[in-house]
Amino acid sequence: MTNTAFPALPATIETALTERGYEVATPVQAEVLRPEAEGRDLVVSAQTGSGKTVAFGLAMVPQLLDDAGKIGFVQTPRALVITPTRELALQVSRELEWLYARTGARVATCVGGMNPSAERKVLQSGPAIVVGTPGRLRDHFERGALNLSQLAVAVLDEADEMLDMGFREELEAILDGTPDGRRTLLFSATMPRPIEALARRYQHNALRIATISEGRGHGDIAYQAVTVSPPEVENAVVNLLRFHEAETAILFCATREKVRHLHATLQERGFAVVALSGEHSQQERNQALQALRDGRARVCVATDVAARGIDLPTLSLVVHVEIPRDAETLQHRSGRTGRAGRKGVAVLIVPFSARRRVEAMLGRAQINAEWQDVPDREAIAMRDRERLLGKLLAPTEFDDADRELAQRLLAERSAEDIAAMLVHAHRSRMPEPEDLIANTPQARAEAQKERHRPGFEDTVWFRMDIGRSQNADPRWLLPLICRRGHITRNEIGAIRIGQAETFFQIPRTIADKYAAAAARTAEADGPEEALLIERSEAGPREVARSNRQRRPSRSSADNAFVKAKPPGRNFAGKPHAARPGKPGPHKHKRGPKQP
Repeated sequence: MTNTAFPALPATIETALTERGYEVATPVQAEVLRPEAEGRDLVVSAQTGSGKTVAFGLAMVPQLLDDAGKIGFVQTPRALVITPTRELALQVSRELEWLYARTGARVATCVGGMNPSAERKVLQSGPAIVVGTPGRLRDHFERGALNLSQLAVAVLDEADEMLDMGFREELEAILDGTPDGRRTLLFSATMPRPIEALARRYQHNALRIATISEGRGHGDIAYQAVTVSPPEVENAVVNLLRFHEAETAILFCATREKVRHLHATLQERGFAVVALSGEHSQQERNQALQALRDGRARVCVATDVAARGIDLPTLSLVVHVEIPRDAETLQHRSGRTGRAGRKGVAVLIVPFSARRRVEAMLGRAQINAEWQDVPDREAIAMRDRERLLGKLLAPTEFDDADRELAQRLLAERSAEDIAAMLVHAHRSRMPEPEDLIANTPQARAEAQKERHRPGFEDTVWFRMDIGRSQNADPRWLLPLICRRGHITRNEIGAIRIGQAETFFQIPRTIADKYAAAAARTAEADGPEEALLIERSEAGPREVARSNRQRRPSRSSADNAFVKAKPPGRNFAGKPHAARPGKPGPHKHKRGPKQP
């Protein structure tokens, strides 16, 4: 899709767009302004940074403005925009304020971390547009401060992220309190099933608009994947930062602890770095983001949730230090760069053993990533030379004081020495690259060996004739394995649970002792003791086959074990926990089938 001219709009809106330098509409803006989209509910797949805030701001115009392009006095909000994070809500508010500046429409913002009393006063003053986060908006709504009885338009911005963050209940509570005739605009970078279900429930005859290119997660992002030995992930981060020397970069980690550790490591190495995670206050977040915007910091280490809604114009590098949990998270993380027509790079750091999993994830996201080695010292030095030459040879204006100093230097040293001193001074300010193990088959084999715990270099696989079909779970299997073999949990290696059977590792040095103990305890009373435990020559390779090809017929011991537990409970005798992501606590796993 290419940019097109804006269709006819009220003069107040056209003037605002012209003053901001908007001459043509982006694809998403053009799509929501098509005649067939006017007045209809919309489900829009639009990448972050594609101009979607202005897009839904323009889409709301017919519901908010009169023929003169103005909005009269309103007692209750006419438009509601819900966003996943405070930063995104504030950004959306700023965009809508300039877009509607000449219409008389006022914009109110309601987000967590701000004074709720002050927000309630603003809501009572009659804003036409309210922008906020789900939790704070629901709080105002339930307290009666947010009156939605006259709402004409509801916008869910980055709806997939809001559902990922667990805001389903808040969204439903807010939307259930809006008039049936209101227009609902749903914007989302991805369209998983929960989003489709939300659309079916709250929209009528919705028009589906997709502006994300098929076959690519984002047209302005170059995806790369580098394979490393697991202990060298942090060294790979250092070399990637030094190789790209991005004006602003974000490093994504999975946990607060990893953010804290990597932030401290990079600070010690001399990088100008800030951190964002759930343990930081709103003031600390604001300070970190301001440091990135004004150039005092160039690197941000963040968790997925903490970085949502961040818009940094200079961000050109995203590094996935820890592998995203799914394809949607990969796209959301990477979407922080390559925004508004700018180019960006997204790099996944992949331990040797995780390559197949990452390849499958990239396939689901329809992303073609270039697999590379981590840049080494030589590659970084070559890039440094190119950057330095470009910087020193760029046109520069000098004053008399600069020329006088240059003449004094030339009087003391040769031109070649002075140039070498400049190069040395430039390099001394930059962190040193790391030496990494070469990505060879031997290195990958060694890394695989290092993954084993000490004492588990040589193990024997044991088999139990029980699996997922009987609700086998490591939480109760582990104490059972220990009790049957008279060992501790520290003497058990990997556990692999298949559909029909379970395999576990025992060090070879105690394998005979364990087998004998398991045979003796099988003679005791009780359904758990009657379970078969035996050595397995094939090991867990049989797990995949059993998952695909057969459903086990239970032995008499299995039948006794199943009968000992009531339906709807697991083998530990406890009720099943509700499945994550399913509504209501009543959605339990089915209990084991009775024979």
